[in-house]
Amino acid sequence: MALIKMLPAELKIDFMGRRKIFMAFSILLLVMSVVLAVTRGLNFGVDFRGGILIEIRTTAPADLSSLRSRMGALGLGEVSLQEFGSPTDVLINIQKQDGEEKEQMAAIELVKSALGAEVAEYRRVEFVGPKVGSELMKDGIYATVFALLGIAIYIWLRYEWQFSVAALLALTHDVIATIGFFAVTQFEFNLATLAAILMIAGYSINDTVVVFDRVRDELRRFKSWEVYDVLNMSINVTLSRTILTSFTTLLALIALFLFGGEVIRGLSLGLIWGIVIGTYSSIAIAVPLLFTTGVRSPVPEEEEGNGEETAELIEN
Repeated sequence: MALIKMLPAELKIDFMGRRKIFMAFSILLLVMSVVLAVTRGLNFGVDFRGGILIEIRTTAPADLSSLRSRMGALGLGEVSLQEFGSPTDVLINIQKQDGEEKEQMAAIELVKSALGAEVAEYRRVEFVGPKVGSELMKDGIYATVFALLGIAIYIWLRYEWQFSVAALLALTHDVIATIGFFAVTQFEFNLATLAAILMIAGYSINDTVVVFDRVRDELRRFKSWEVYDVLNMSINVTLSRTILTSFTTLLALIALFLFGGEVIRGLSLGLIWGIVIGTYSSIAIAVPLLFTTGVRSPVPEEEEGNGEETAELIEN
C-alpha cells in the first residue's frame, strides 16, 4: 500500500521530450549486446553444443583441483568442472567423444570409475549429439522469429501498422538486450533460457498493448490535441499500472533467484533482467516509436464535413 500511495494519481513526466536520450541509450545497449555476443559468445549448454553432462554430489566438500587433474588424465578432451550450489555439488562438462552412443557411454563409465566411492549420488547424466544440438538451436531461432512476427501481425490487425512496427522493434530490442545480458554474465544458455526469452517477449508485449490501448483511446478522444501531448499523457496515465505490475512480478522472480537453487539461478536472473528491460521498452521505446513512425489522430468530424463541402463547391 505504501508503494501505491507513493505514486501520484496524475503524473506529468515529459517522456516524449526525452525520447532521443532513450533512443541513444537503447542503440548503445543493442550495439554492445551484439558485439559481446559475437566476440565473447554465449555459454551454450549441452542442449546446443552437444557433449556429456554429469552432475554429482560428493560425500565431502569437493576438491576441484584434484578432480580436474584426474579428469584430465582420462584423455577425454576438453573437460570443465564447476561447483554447482553447495560445496558437495559438482557439474562436469565433457566434450563429445569420437564415435556414436557406444563411445559416449564408455566415456561416462570411465569417468564413474575414476570418481569411485567419492561420489555419493549421480544426480544427472546427459548426452546430446552436436547434430541434435544444432537442430535445437535452429528450431529455437525459428520459434523466436515466428513468435515476434506473429505478435507483430496481431498488433497490425488490432491497431494500425505504426503500432505493429513499434511493437516489433521494441520486442527485438528486448530479445537482443537479453542475449547481451547472457553474453556478459556467461550464465548457461540452454533451452530453458530460450523459453525465458519467449516469456520476456510475451510479458513485454502485454505491457506494450496496455499502453497502446490507452494511446488509441486518447487519440480518438482528443482529436484536436497534438499527437506528442497525447502520447505523453497515455504513458503517464498507465505508468502506475506498469510499475506496480512489474514490481509484483519481480518480487516472485527475486524469491526464485534467492531460494530456487543453483540450477535455475541464471534463468531467474535472466528473467529479472528481461522484466526490467521489457518495462523500460514499453514506456521509453514503443510509444516514442509511434511518434517516429507518424501515428496520427483521427480527422475530427467537423474537418471531414468541411472537406466534403469544399469538394462540392469545387465541383460546382
